[in-house]
Amino acid sequence: MSKHKKTHLPKKTCNTCGLTFNWRKKWEKNWEQVKYCSKKCRAKKSIINN
Repeated sequence: MSKHKKTHLPKKTCNTCGLTFNWRKKWEKNWEQVKYCSKKCRAKKSIINN
């Protein structure tokens, strides 16, 4: 049985930490609005912007 390789998934760069992250199923409906790779980075956004 072969494993699926997920090389075709879109990628974005996190606005807070700058890391590249891949598309996830949970972001399927709002991928265009996703800006942060994690809850931790989303929480840090206000600290960095101030």
